[in-house]
Amino acid sequence: MHTPLPTHRYQRHRFPAEIIIHCVWLYFRVCLSYWDVEELMAERGVILTYEAVRYWCRTFGQAYAHQLRLAI
Repeated sequence: MHTPLPTHRYQRHRFPAEIIIHCVWLYFRVCLSYWDVEELMAERGVILTYEAVRYWCRTFGQAYAHQLRLAI
C-alpha cells in the first residue's frame, strides 16, 4: 500500500520529499531522537541538522500520524 507523495507540500524545502518523509518516519516510528536521526542520515551521506529534523517533525508530524491512523 504505497501512496504517491503529495509533492506540493515539500516544494519549498531544500531536501527532496523522500528524505523528509524518511526522517519523520524514523523519529516517530522508531522513536529516535533528533540527534539520532541526524547521525543515521549522515551515515547514509545526507548532511542535515537536528534542527531541520525537528522542524520537519513539527510541520509534517501531524499529517504522518493521521496517515498511520487511517492505515490501521
